[in-house]
Amino acid sequence: NVSMTFSRYIDMVSEMLRKLGIPAETSGRNDIMIEGRKVSGNAFYHIPGRSIVHGTMLYDTNIENMVGAITPSCEKLVSKGIQSVRQHITLLKDHISLDIEEFKDFTRRNLCDSQIILDDKAIDEIAHIEEEYLTPEFIYGNNPSYNITRSGRIEGVGDFVVSMEMKNDVIKDIDIKGDFFLVGDIGQQIIAKLQGTAYTADAINAALPEQLDNVILNLKKEEFVNLLTKCPNN
Repeated sequence: NVSMTFSRYIDMVSEMLRKLGIPAETSGRNDIMIEGRKVSGNAFYHIPGRSIVHGTMLYDTNIENMVGAITPSCEKLVSKGIQSVRQHITLLKDHISLDIEEFKDFTRRNLCDSQIILDDKAIDEIAHIEEEYLTPEFIYGNNPSYNITRSGRIEGVGDFVVSMEMKNDVIKDIDIKGDFFLVGDIGQQIIAKLQGTAYTADAINAALPEQLDNVILNLKKEEFVNLLTKCPNN
């Protein structure tokens, strides 16, 4: 079960923090909290036969720089500014006596039971893959023009920004971004199904497969159709 695999990972990280005497608890789909404040966010990606899980741990940071670097939606962060971020997050260094290197060592010893040593060929292949992500085009984006954008948060699923290029009220192209968890092939199972579809709730509903939670974790078809077709001021 994909959802249980990710949940177990979050529990492992929380258990590791509790070994240090920290009252860590899981919250929602992917957060770890200390006394109601976020200290860790985690992400998950699944393809047949493989699951990729990664997370962050906020040991220390400059809050002012952090606020300048993130662009949370108004639905995820109601209040604005540095004070609001301070109210929502906590720093790990304020809860433990370990320095950053000691904490990293503790994490390795408590979360990992084996290691893989990469050979030169594997490192070269990784460097080749990395080249694409270091280009200005990837870093700064090369966003195509769309004439309809729908955004919103589906509770238990995540934030969505859906951009659609239209011609004669037909979806010519569609781009779907957000912080949701992919567990299937969004290109073939959602995007390809909607290309060439009339922009009406009935047509979109007919074009999409009945089950969407095997593509995006916890996503219900009705919720997604409503998101695509809602008025911007709703």
